[in-house]
Amino acid sequence: MNVYGPANPDWERRHRLVGETIRALDPDVVALQEIPVTSAEVVERLLGADHHLTHFSRVSEDGVGGTLATRWPHRVITEIDLRISDRSRDTLPWCATVVVELATPVGPVVVAHHKPSWPFPFELERERQALLAARVLEDHVGSRDTHVVVLGDFDATPDSASMLFWRGRRPAEGMSVCYQDAWEYVHPGDPGHTFELANPLVREGEVATAVTRKIDHILVRSGLHGPTLRVADCRRILDGPVEGVWASDHYGVLADLVLPDPPPGHRSRPRA
Repeated sequence: MNVYGPANPDWERRHRLVGETIRALDPDVVALQEIPVTSAEVVERLLGADHHLTHFSRVSEDGVGGTLATRWPHRVITEIDLRISDRSRDTLPWCATVVVELATPVGPVVVAHHKPSWPFPFELERERQALLAARVLEDHVGSRDTHVVVLGDFDATPDSASMLFWRGRRPAEGMSVCYQDAWEYVHPGDPGHTFELANPLVREGEVATAVTRKIDHILVRSGLHGPTLRVADCRRILDGPVEGVWASDHYGVLADLVLPDPPPGHRSRPRA
């Protein structure tokens, strides 16, 4: 979830609402953007004290950046610098992908918190950033039986070049991968907008002329026979006001991922 940082209106009420909601949901993995990572007090208010945290190493001048939180201890694999062009270097200091690996009840899971370039005309950068992150993930996983989840504010709609690449709809530069969109699996045909004009923080914000769109995603990597984790549920959170407070200009996305039964590629025996 992008929490629409403290430089924006009503931060005190908004971030407290986000924190209360996250603590009530008690998720195993949390990816937050536009969070003041330099304030330990605010971070704990948003996430509680029980998660293991890795912040993006670079932040904006006001201390805002991204963070990845997990219930279980994780090992940081790498942070990929996504500032791959002059204009991407000039727009977001913490444009990056943080990759960690952790042991969970469903086995080893690699989690990538992906934050590509945000400006509307930068789809060229977003596609190249997706390719760069995907290559790092493929090199790290190799032939291991490891689950991979990529999540974050992608600033890209499902029909964009970068998301078509992630979702296995098109190759890029001789490479192809396939990640399943958690929302699409549970809600086929439902656009699942996470940034929409019905939200007053969007209507009154810097991109008030933008169309309603889905730009926040949770993706599950596919092996030869499909995604290695099944999406048991996926829903938006904080997609409306709570006692008059809109939490952010983005809605959060929450997915429940479980081991599939039978696993992908399993062929049932025919009954006699």
